[in-house]
Amino acid sequence: MALIKKPMTGMKDILPKEMEIRDYLISLIKETYGSFGFTAIETPAVENIANLSSKQGGENEKLIFKILKRGAKLDLDGAQSENDLADGGLRYDLTVPLVRFYSNNSANLPSPFKALQIGPVWRADRPQKGRFRQFYQCDIDILGEPGNLAEIELILATTTTLGRIGFKNFRIVINERRILKAMAAYSGFAEEDYDTVFIILDKMDKIGLDGVKEELLKEGYSADCVERYTELFEGIKRAPDGLSYACDKIKDHLEPDVMDNLKDIIDSVSGTKNYNFEVVFDPSLVRGMSYYTGTIFEIEVPEFGSSVGGGGRYDRMVGRFTGQEVPACGFSIGFERIVTILLDNGFEIPGKSGKTAFLIEKGIRSDMLCGIIKEAQRLRGEGKSVLTVRMNKNKKFQKEQLEKEGYNDIREFYQNPINRRTKQWQNQ
Repeated sequence: MALIKKPMTGMKDILPKEMEIRDYLISLIKETYGSFGFTAIETPAVENIANLSSKQGGENEKLIFKILKRGAKLDLDGAQSENDLADGGLRYDLTVPLVRFYSNNSANLPSPFKALQIGPVWRADRPQKGRFRQFYQCDIDILGEPGNLAEIELILATTTTLGRIGFKNFRIVINERRILKAMAAYSGFAEEDYDTVFIILDKMDKIGLDGVKEELLKEGYSADCVERYTELFEGIKRAPDGLSYACDKIKDHLEPDVMDNLKDIIDSVSGTKNYNFEVVFDPSLVRGMSYYTGTIFEIEVPEFGSSVGGGGRYDRMVGRFTGQEVPACGFSIGFERIVTILLDNGFEIPGKSGKTAFLIEKGIRSDMLCGIIKEAQRLRGEGKSVLTVRMNKNKKFQKEQLEKEGYNDIREFYQNPINRRTKQWQNQ
């Protein structure tokens, strides 16, 4: 029986052209984030199932690839549920592993600690265009910084990276979980209903404010609450300063420093940015992870009609491991989405040096072959990329394929080069 050639559903093979762009992006990302003082770390692909199922990952906890217990620990007959069979799982994001890493190693880390992680994660999701079951995430996080310097640094580092990649006219959309809750309280929603209200609000960009209003009413909330809630959004939209308007309206339900904190972040980033983007307050920004406690943000790229990253503050997550709360804030860029956008737009790596290919005729004398390899070694010593391959019968097709792979200097070597019309290099 023949083996199956295609990868598992929701996973993909990466061809050389894409791999080249991915390697370039990872190198640029590491270099840029490194200039902001972020330090690369790595965590295992497998985490304890208790950590992954700790009700901090939102809907992602339903998408865990679970790993069966091994050997005598695997009791198939005595298992009462699926959870009795698994003790580990593939990580569905990089945040939960980071918090475990920090909790385990904090005594040997500086404070605050600025972490950079790039690596694959797995979700048992329904595959579709641009959505995979295995994909790379790229996160930066600051742990131990209670003030908004963390948010400012994270946003500046991320926007600098996007600017260096070549993105223009993007937007940082920013909100505060405490503002979200205060708006819901001001409108009269019960605290136990907040999650449902926010799930509906999160659809605002797809169904509009009228659609949000309709769904809230269908959910059974009172017309007075819904009307007061939607009027608040309408007022924010009309106001010259939506953030000030919102905070003035909900001030009885909001800590007094929240608005000033958010304004400081917006003003500091806007006043020190190196690339062309804007920072915009959006009261409908929710972000689904339940571990967010304060500032939340996303990156919107209007010309592509999608978000390419997001993050926020999660001050209570470390305390779940250590019993002692540690302030934490993080930002993740959508690595796979960025790669897809670049590929779709014919991206070429800037400043990329050409590559050389030596096509060697089959049966060439060993002394000539030795000279050709020496020449390839000399060029490699100068930092050039040189491929040495045997010449195929269909040389025209072979050269076309090499050109597609970026080989702009293709040299042919024959046993008797003097009989060839093309100018050749000849071993002396």
